[in-house]
Amino acid sequence: MRYSFAAASALALCNLTTALPQVINIKAALAVLTPSAGLGPSMEDPTPLPISYNQAAATRSVADAVATGGVLKREVGDACALQPKGAGIVPGDGSAAAYLDPKSCLRKAALAAGTPSGYKKEFVDATGSTQQIGYLTYKTIKDGTYNVQQCASFCDSETFCLGFNIYFERDPQYKPAPKCPNPKPTTNVKCSIYGYPVTQGSATNKGQWREKFQVVVAGSNGYSKLRPSCKAAPTVESFKAPTNLNAAINAPLIKKNGSDYDTYNGMRLFNENPFDPSLCAAACQAQTKFDREHLVDANGEYKPCNFFTSYILTKNGIPLGTYCALYTQSWGKSYATNIGYQSGADAYSVICAASYSATIPDSGKIPA
Repeated sequence: MRYSFAAASALALCNLTTALPQVINIKAALAVLTPSAGLGPSMEDPTPLPISYNQAAATRSVADAVATGGVLKREVGDACALQPKGAGIVPGDGSAAAYLDPKSCLRKAALAAGTPSGYKKEFVDATGSTQQIGYLTYKTIKDGTYNVQQCASFCDSETFCLGFNIYFERDPQYKPAPKCPNPKPTTNVKCSIYGYPVTQGSATNKGQWREKFQVVVAGSNGYSKLRPSCKAAPTVESFKAPTNLNAAINAPLIKKNGSDYDTYNGMRLFNENPFDPSLCAAACQAQTKFDREHLVDANGEYKPCNFFTSYILTKNGIPLGTYCALYTQSWGKSYATNIGYQSGADAYSVICAASYSATIPDSGKIPA
């Protein structure tokens, strides 16, 4: 699991920006590299993998170093091996063009599909599947029907799921290899689920060539949990019950010892996991520990993290990750006024925001 930050030095890591606490640190958020793998179902994986996200392990990683990395490598199966046969309809002559034909029964099924209760339709009848952060797992609909409700129920059954993508995929009946370069096709109806809302801008996986066989996606629909719920903010150990917010906190400077004091204590962005405020809690606690051990001033004072906000930061509707803003003190709901902003042609938005106050605030002072 990898966590990346905008600053290279340890000092910068723990004291990122302090000039304007109310401004979302877009530059730092964009500096966090998007994972190169694990953004959606692999078209070479005939069966779904179990959900790999482990919340306890993720929070430990944040607290320990928040800077480790690794990739998941999959074994390559036997060439020309029989692949799981899909139950979906093979349109026309079974060619890639027949799947992509706007008049095909597959495309019509996607256009006619309804919207499950508790969701909103983000896009319809795309020719690409969702490829974005927060991918959890997928399932194949066994009877081959375009069953949106079954996909929604699958999402509802998973704690971190906030959106899903259902689509038809043209797959090979045998694993393509030089001895079987262009097998006959089979149609799988796939349902992939995500720990962030899905959006049309992320339906970018158009398929691939495997030897001479073309994998394509057709009739791709995306659905996200209805706002403003985004699911109720979860409780987090060592912090009071959360307050759901409609925007990010816009905290002013305060007076301390006669001088302006910035209660803002940096930000973090996590994008290799589903949306999870507990990552922010772990970062908040680790920040306090670091400041207490390394950043004590001449008066025996340091900046503790006693309050944080967590939310999904999006760029043009596409999730960038779990954004955490850390503060030395709590701020009320009336300060939640930052809904995002426009930067050139790009729109940055705040969704699913919540705030958390430490159960036992840290004084920020070393005992005499």
